Amino acid sequence: MASIDYETEMVGTVEVPERDRLDEVALTAWFEDNVEGFSGPITLEKFKGGQSNPTYKVKTPGRTYVLRRQPFGKLLPSAHAVDREYTAMSCLGPTGFPVPRTYGLCEDTEVIGAKFFVMDLADGRNLWNGALPDYEPDQRREIYHAMIDTLADLHLKDPQAIGMGNFGKPQDYCARQIARWSKQYRLSETDTIPEMDRLIEWLPETIPAQHASGIVHGDYRLDNLIFHASENRIIAVLDWELSTLGDPVADFAYFMLNWVNPPDGRAGIGGLDHAALGIPTREEAVERYVARTGYPVPPMDWYFAYNLFRLAGIMQGIKKRVIDGTASSAHAKQMSERVAPLVANAYHFAKEAGLD
Repeated sequence: MASIDYETEMVGTVEVPERDRLDEVALTAWFEDNVEGFSGPITLEKFKGGQSNPTYKVKTPGRTYVLRRQPFGKLLPSAHAVDREYTAMSCLGPTGFPVPRTYGLCEDTEVIGAKFFVMDLADGRNLWNGALPDYEPDQRREIYHAMIDTLADLHLKDPQAIGMGNFGKPQDYCARQIARWSKQYRLSETDTIPEMDRLIEWLPETIPAQHASGIVHGDYRLDNLIFHASENRIIAVLDWELSTLGDPVADFAYFMLNWVNPPDGRAGIGGLDHAALGIPTREEAVERYVARTGYPVPPMDWYFAYNLFRLAGIMQGIKKRVIDGTASSAHAKQMSERVAPLVANAYHFAKEAGLD
């Protein structure tokens, strides 16, 4: 398979495709009623990425906004939770955590045909290649330290204190996630994969003890971050649709998958010479996170199996939407082909963690 230049394919905007057009008159009226300081007219473009929840750039003479909506058509239960994204960013923003400012949530599907919310445009760098080929070793280290520290800082937030006490059940996170993605997988299943069936049985029986509870992002990775234009610090964490309360260590272990995933032009950096590149080794990354949070070192093999299983469930949903013709991104078809490899990798780490 030919390699993809993800930064070319996924960064930036395109003209809104016919199938994704919005009612601009109704949308303008909603902006006038709900967005402080709004002044039209509006011009719409669609971001290339965002295959789960279609995302638009809304330009006006004085400001640029971002609109994120649910897909049109039939949706799986609890999927495409733009309302959860909006809540998470609205609560975290006032604490100083780097998220875009939110302007409004529309739960009335009559306006444009789907729920949506509006936020500020975070104007900075969107990076895709975890090897950071355009950077020097010290810059790479700064970028990776920023990613580790920002995730640790999220996990140290007190949900109750910032209005997110009811955002989810703080305990039994992995058990709930396994149940959720097993159900979603079954609802969108298109092929029988025996290893996936075995993981659905084995994972709930072997869950490690949860040592802490906090806010988990659910999809924390390089391309969901916006970096400052000239400084190696994060100005916005995006894509909060999978966020909830639960086990921060599971969230961190998902991020750490980058150290074992192959370097394919995306976040994976497995097998690279991290020391020569200036990227923290897996051990150094874990050590930095543990030092900042005070959490114990996690049993990585189990958490890798769990997170790869979870990703397979997410990708199966995308695969089903490709088959049904409702997937939003042109890149979705290639992503849908990752289900079987993800399951195989999850099964490998499950065996490392003790699966017979």
